[in-house]
Amino acid sequence: MRSSLTHFLIAILVAVVALAVYGAGYIAVSNKSVEVASLQGQITAASAAMSRTAAARAALAEIAGDEANVRSYFVSENNVVAFINDLEARGLAQKATVSVLSVATGGTPTRPTLTLALTVKGSFDAVMRTIGVIEYAPYDAEVSALSVGQDPKNGWQATLTLVVGSVPATNDSTAATSTP
Repeated sequence: MRSSLTHFLIAILVAVVALAVYGAGYIAVSNKSVEVASLQGQITAASAAMSRTAAARAALAEIAGDEANVRSYFVSENNVVAFINDLEARGLAQKATVSVLSVATGGTPTRPTLTLALTVKGSFDAVMRTIGVIEYAPYDAEVSALSVGQDPKNGWQATLTLVVGSVPATNDSTAATSTP
C-alpha cells in the first residue's frame, strides 16, 4: 500500500509542478502579450504621425506652387526696374511712349503697394490702348488717377497714377516675381 500512496503523492506533486510551470508560462506569455500590444499601439501612432507628416509635406509642396503663382501678380521691391521696363515695352508694342515720372511705396504693412506716376504719349488710339494694356496687365494693378489731353505737337498725352500690389523684398530668388 505504501507504494500506491507514494505513486499517488508523486502524481500529485507532478501535477502541482505542472500547474505551477503552466501558470508561470501563462503569466509570462500574458505579460509579453501586453508588451506586444503596447508596442503595436506605439507603432500605429508613429505610422499615423508619419502619414500626417507626409500629407503635410505634400500639401506644402502644392501650396508652394500656388504661392509662386499668386506672387506673380505682385511686384517685388527687387523687381521694380523690370516692371518699369515691362510697362515701357507694353507701350512700345502699342506704338506709344511710356515714361515713369516717379515711384513710391505705400499701402499698409499687410498690403504694401507701389505707386507709379506715368505719362503715355502717342496717337489717341495708341495712348488709349496702352492705358488698357497697362491696366489689364497680369498684376494687381489699379489706375487711381487719369487725365488725357492733346499736347502742342498734335499728339496725345495721358498722365496716370498706377497703384500696384507689392510684396516685400526677399533674398530668395524663387520668391521674386517674373515679368510676363
